[in-house]
Amino acid sequence: MPNDDIASPHRTVIDAWRTRVQRFPDNPAIAYFDTVLTAREVDDASDALAAALSDTGVARGDRVGIYLQNIPQYAITFLALWKIGAVALLLNPMYRGRELRAIVDDAQPVGIFCGEHDVDATTETLRGSTVRFTISTSALDFQTRNDPRVFRSTTRLTPPVDDLVELIRRNHGRRPADPQLDGDDLALLAYTSGTTGPPKGALNSHANALATALDFGDRAGLVDGDVVFAIAPLFHITGAMLNAAVALVRDCLLVFANRFDAAVSLEAFVEHRVTYTIGSITVFNAISAHPDAAATHFESVKALYSGGAPIPPATVQAFEARFGHYIHNAYGMTETTAGVIAVPPGTRAPVDATSGSLSVGLPLPRVRLRTVDPAGEPTATGVAGELEISGPQVVSGYWRNPEASDSTMPDGRLRTGDVAIIDEQGWVYLVDRLKDQINVSGYKVWPREVEDVLYEHPAVFEVAVVGCPDDYQGEAVVAYVALRPGATVAEEELVDFTRERLAAYKRPRTVRVIEELPKTPTGKIMRAELRR
Repeated sequence: MPNDDIASPHRTVIDAWRTRVQRFPDNPAIAYFDTVLTAREVDDASDALAAALSDTGVARGDRVGIYLQNIPQYAITFLALWKIGAVALLLNPMYRGRELRAIVDDAQPVGIFCGEHDVDATTETLRGSTVRFTISTSALDFQTRNDPRVFRSTTRLTPPVDDLVELIRRNHGRRPADPQLDGDDLALLAYTSGTTGPPKGALNSHANALATALDFGDRAGLVDGDVVFAIAPLFHITGAMLNAAVALVRDCLLVFANRFDAAVSLEAFVEHRVTYTIGSITVFNAISAHPDAAATHFESVKALYSGGAPIPPATVQAFEARFGHYIHNAYGMTETTAGVIAVPPGTRAPVDATSGSLSVGLPLPRVRLRTVDPAGEPTATGVAGELEISGPQVVSGYWRNPEASDSTMPDGRLRTGDVAIIDEQGWVYLVDRLKDQINVSGYKVWPREVEDVLYEHPAVFEVAVVGCPDDYQGEAVVAYVALRPGATVAEEELVDFTRERLAAYKRPRTVRVIEELPKTPTGKIMRAELRR
């Protein structure tokens, strides 16, 4: 049963961070290739950046976008924003053009942090938006290795905007005023895509984030002195919470390695003596596929977790047979501020005999689960139903979208849209989804967004996008297209057409040209038929 007595003496994530700095100021807090920063150094840098942001007029409740890869500046920016009561708007650096602008127009941030190579395109895309300042930063900072496997260029650019590291240098020694936050203040604005409308911004409060960081960290067995590898991208709620936040609120070393590369990641496991990480199953598949990967790379590891997409039992078995480590499942959503269900370390998840699904775990201590039928009535133990979640990690609603908030979170219970079975021991099995959303390596893809892009091609008459099972990514995006009369186009050309218009994970792996899309008598496209 949930234990509601678990509580933190802190109101916010930044309170927990300050306590950590007071207790262990000279212990390592961030590692990035050949550089290690102590908690005091990270605190000083984020103080300086926070003071600089205050000078620009950033105030409590303002949204500021972070449009970066996994580099130390991400964590420093988190802390700087929270120190002045601002809200970190998570922006996927794979977004381009319309994708980025749509989020910005909805969230209305006052500023944005981006990589130096993205400044020109970002500035042009956001012209006329609410963004009034841009701060750039280089992935080459805070290290000297300049590994070509993960750095786009070893040539340092000097874009005509403020530089993050220079702002820290100029404001060193300054401290921002305390905004007097409480748990209800927003920490993150993280967007999730639905299946019947545009992306929605989940209101992830400090109380939500702190509950996730503490409770999931406890579930994963994290203690002071552990080494956390930020292998999941921090622009995703999983990386932001279950890699970054869980480390920041404890005396843990948070390891960065820029964009994911299997060989570089294997080296990081050894060099920094990593004890814990969570990543998508795609990450672990890529590591398994690397010819040099060996059990010796994971000698320091205590627990590996995978979230974002259910793991096939065969994948877990193969990884353990080769490397000696069991991959623990975890489940969460943007609306639950990341993981709220997870397999305890040292425990093997059972497999549901009926569906063949590997359990995603047991609920965290303060999380309450139930499954309901279409009428909203609870189903019996062991009977499939829509999974509903309540607890301190569940957000209060969506940004500027009360209708979606009321329908998705009635009375504080999150209706997940996932069909699940909960057995007598509390193990949770995901067996289906109610929504058409496609899950690619943990990233959520809204079919209509892909369809809208393909509809722009002059040869396309009708299109429907569905997800198909994929051993590597969980699901792959597949588009079915009917052409206009007399039109001809190669399927490969349509794939290429999406390349410059969509993030990589949203692009169709396959486009299949067929004579006519299957429809119901009322003209509705039959997605289920296409999936089959």
